[in-house]
Amino acid sequence: MSLEYYLKHLRSIQITRHFSRAGKFLRPSILTMAIAAAGHSIAQETADQVAHQSTVVYQADFFAEYSPVSVNDMIDRIPGIGLALNGNRNNRGNSRGLGSGEGEILINGQRTTGKSNEGRSQLSRIAADQVNYIEIIRGTSEEMDIRGGGQVVNVVLLDAKSRSSISAELNMDRLHDGTVDPGAKISYTGQTGAFNYLFHVEAEPRYENQFTKEFSRDANGDLLETREEEKIRDQTEFETSFNLGYQFENSMIQLNGLYAESSPPSDVDRIINDYSSGNLLSSREREDQQSDRNNWEVGGDYEYGFNNGSKFRFLFIVNDRDFANTRERYDVFAESESKDLFLFSAGRDRERIGRTSYTFDLSPNQGMELGVERAQTIRDSKLRLGLSGTGATSAAHGGLVAQPVSNSSSTVEEIRLENFAIHNWQLNDRMSLESSLIYETSTITQSGDVTNERDFDFVRPKLDYRFDITQSLQLRATIEKSVSQLSFSDFSTSADNSDDDQDTQAGNPDIAQEQSWNYKLNLEYRLPNNVGVLNSEFYYRDLEDVIDRIDVSPSATDLQSARGNIGDGKRYGANLDASTRLGYLGLPNALFSLGFSVQDSAVTDPFLGTERRLRRNGRWFSRANFRHDITKYDFSYGFSYFTSARDGSGLTQIDIIDTETEIGDYGLNFFAEKKAFNSATIRFDIQNANDQMRCRERIRFVGATTAGIVEEVEDSCFGSGVKYALKIRHTF
Repeated sequence: MSLEYYLKHLRSIQITRHFSRAGKFLRPSILTMAIAAAGHSIAQETADQVAHQSTVVYQADFFAEYSPVSVNDMIDRIPGIGLALNGNRNNRGNSRGLGSGEGEILINGQRTTGKSNEGRSQLSRIAADQVNYIEIIRGTSEEMDIRGGGQVVNVVLLDAKSRSSISAELNMDRLHDGTVDPGAKISYTGQTGAFNYLFHVEAEPRYENQFTKEFSRDANGDLLETREEEKIRDQTEFETSFNLGYQFENSMIQLNGLYAESSPPSDVDRIINDYSSGNLLSSREREDQQSDRNNWEVGGDYEYGFNNGSKFRFLFIVNDRDFANTRERYDVFAESESKDLFLFSAGRDRERIGRTSYTFDLSPNQGMELGVERAQTIRDSKLRLGLSGTGATSAAHGGLVAQPVSNSSSTVEEIRLENFAIHNWQLNDRMSLESSLIYETSTITQSGDVTNERDFDFVRPKLDYRFDITQSLQLRATIEKSVSQLSFSDFSTSADNSDDDQDTQAGNPDIAQEQSWNYKLNLEYRLPNNVGVLNSEFYYRDLEDVIDRIDVSPSATDLQSARGNIGDGKRYGANLDASTRLGYLGLPNALFSLGFSVQDSAVTDPFLGTERRLRRNGRWFSRANFRHDITKYDFSYGFSYFTSARDGSGLTQIDIIDTETEIGDYGLNFFAEKKAFNSATIRFDIQNANDQMRCRERIRFVGATTAGIVEEVEDSCFGSGVKYALKIRHTF
């Protein structure tokens, strides 16, 4: 039976599922029309819209009836806030440098210069009683610290000579196996004169009990093997952070830092039933896995304002992340056990970025920013593999026989220099145009088992046009050249813990950045009286040097693949979103959000030479969120729901010796929240309420995938069960 037969059979089954499910999600379009019709006649609480501008302002008293504890609680009540927070969902992972930012969070008009410790992470740490107002900035300006085709959320705090508050949270998770996992968070925030501060400490529970079942069959469908596996990870993440700021007469300085660590041990128990010989042969394996991770980060920015209105800015980030993972596998017998695998992988990632710029006005309606950014990124990685067998044993390889692994010890370093010019032009009261030009040069050097050095240079232009057709209706159009940030783990051999038959994955020292021309058109309509927001986004991406799996086999009998560049491709689609208050249905404090996305893509597969979709490019997905605040009783409840199509072709990953197809399930979460006991807020969550299972079909071949000779078909599903979470929050 050939590869084409299996792919065709799988596609026919899953396309049928696709259309049956899609019909269910086309029906909400009727609701969207009802929202638009009702929006003109329903009067509700209003948010201020700055005259002749694209900024929507929510004063603190807008949220008073909801008794919020943190900024997050305030954000959750804003219709359409997901559009601002999600940013450009189609370009995630492709941005480079401190200047990019889709869906950013500003605090007092300033960004938090960090990656692990950035603006969005502050939302749950700042007490609601510290907020003056929240604004959604839908326009562009040289005054903003970030550039992007999306929206920006700016949280403006009270300006007081002295203010402070303490926010505390106690939480507890209960897992499906009966385990209770506690945690806690505490934040101290305030202002003294021109000095503002935020200190935060947390211990976040991450315990997980994951179970997996797998059935393997031969090409004729006869059962070969079954596997049942339980993996328990006992993890708690510890983190502490700070944010400091001081406002001088003509300047401002901010400094922030973070330290985090976790050392979760994992135990795996696996039962294997072998039917290949015609008789049942049962065996047991267990694994000890130890993971140690820690990271720290320091970031800051300085801004000086001149008397003529121009500004000088300097931003920096320095971070360091260490990790080490050890995996040991044992064959378990009645009264003994024998180790047969030792796999150790470790790495260290370091990043140092500095950015400086000068902003000035060319005319009353035009501004310019000129600057330069320099970044150094370093990754050190090493891997050791030990197997049972004949030969000298090694203590460094877990007492097993050391196995030669090519490109297992490596240091990769990139030095990147970016020169940029950004021009903002307020064409008239309703139109703005932001244009930017970035010239980037970089040198990537690899040393260790492999020595390699390459130079790159890119020109990255961008145009962002915005037209306020009315104060409620805005058109946004963006054209941008994008260059992806490479993952330096792809340069050297890495551990493969997702396939018991394949311990490592090869690296590729010659991988290059993926590039694309991105075209995007948004039309957003804010319904009258703050009833809701309707948004449509259409996008097209013309891709160059697409990154996927390629053939790096050292010989015809030693087949290996690695991530590399496979040629040109394209991706296109549409995102439709609606967010509305349900006052016209008799629920004035209920907020419902609905999203539907459809997409497609094309690229030539490097193994089969045929056209297919890009990896992990499902045909459609949908999401829904509902929240109802019963303010009379200080009680709230709601749910979130998401699902996606599994039609096979977009979620089938073709590799050199096998193919994998993901077959997912919908997700469902519930919550209920009550304010009581001296203004403490008690929240109860049911996460993964439907006991979501994620399934995968893997087809293994005799030799290369291109030969199409099926060896076995593995069907496996895994899940982590329902989780119940209790949180008690209070502000002092």
